[in-house]
Amino acid sequence: MRDATGITAGMNASGDPAAMGGISQGPGGIHAWHAERWTVIVPFFNERAHLPSCIASLARQDVPFHLVLVDNASTDGSGAVALAACAAAGVSAELLVEQEPGKVAALRTGLAVAGTEFVATCDADTLYPPDYLARAASLLDQGAVAAVAATQPPGASRCQRRLAGWKLELTSKLLPQQCLNGGAGQVFRTSALRAVGGFDPQIWNWVLEDHEIMARIEQQGRIAYHRHFECPPLERSGSGPAPGWRFHERILYHCSRAANRKAFFHAYLAAKLRARALSSERLRRHESQLSHA
Repeated sequence: MRDATGITAGMNASGDPAAMGGISQGPGGIHAWHAERWTVIVPFFNERAHLPSCIASLARQDVPFHLVLVDNASTDGSGAVALAACAAAGVSAELLVEQEPGKVAALRTGLAVAGTEFVATCDADTLYPPDYLARAASLLDQGAVAAVAATQPPGASRCQRRLAGWKLELTSKLLPQQCLNGGAGQVFRTSALRAVGGFDPQIWNWVLEDHEIMARIEQQGRIAYHRHFECPPLERSGSGPAPGWRFHERILYHCSRAANRKAFFHAYLAAKLRARALSSERLRRHESQLSHA
């Protein structure tokens, strides 16, 4: 559950009380919250090494947004680091603490306070170009209920990143309405996300939550991809892919149809992940181990 003692609600990260009362300050100046179309949710667990770079990139967005940081009970002081990074970047933030372990629980807590038209789920180990939210809004304004950004490995050249965007857009033509990339680059129309239950451990508390949510959101409308919509990840120490599905499970997913995609997750894949103990909390531990490797 959310720890109410861990909230800095509507206060500028620097502690300036003038930032309270529905005002947010960013690189474009001071904006009333009613002008914001975006809530940006950044869940994290022991990400003090990556949070400053992520927050600095978000602070450079060319549209206003409400930043919600959800500390999933970090043990390395990540919450304080996040607020200090916000103060340094001149961006206001709402810091929440979610004691229930797992990314799904943290995302649920962040979504609960979203009062904007759109929601973006961001990862602490990812950078967001200045036009990230503006491009996402353009895709959603064209009638999509969700959109997914392209990524490339850390250090990829601009050309490689552009090729990744083209590849993702073309693949989406062959595999429409499927999740073709992870939650670090997912954006949603808030009403559609809530209409399908949002992020909820009672619905899905396993890894691959970024794919499962898309199986539900596609019932609300179109999932969009665009070659110029991208977000590059930061370099992590350590190695090894995140725990997830096996090759044949991924193939079955890509062969699924819209009518049975939700059943693929809930009637088939959930049992497989349960047998392998691949809970959302397991993913949290994996990412933390990479951060401290």
